[in-house]
Amino acid sequence: QLQLAESGGGLVQPGDSLTLSCVASGRTSSIGAMGWFRQAPGKEREFVVAISWRGGSTYDKDSMKERFAISRDNAKSTVYLRMNSLKPEDTAVYFCAAAVAWSRPHAAASYAYWGQGTQVTVSS
Repeated sequence: QLQLAESGGGLVQPGDSLTLSCVASGRTSSIGAMGWFRQAPGKEREFVVAISWRGGSTYDKDSMKERFAISRDNAKSTVYLRMNSLKPEDTAVYFCAAAVAWSRPHAAASYAYWGQGTQVTVSS
């Protein structure tokens, strides 16, 4: 089993930056990819960005790639989401997820493990 725990969410103002962290524990050797998704109130969960755990390749959603960046620290079993120039429409619960393979990283169905989510609110 694999457990994921996100942190770093909070209330920020438009234009601010924020970095989310997600620590994996348990069978971390089974991780093939990790991704970030988000879900705004009343909307479906949407893909943000993903990273190959071994090779470091990334896959971004086009509309977010200029402001959002993913990175990883394999030694700490941690993945990060750096978010810049935040907008009110970025308000959502952000989830990290882990997959055993780097395959269709944009698809939620590719991920077997999910964290509980961390709330990010962008408001003045």
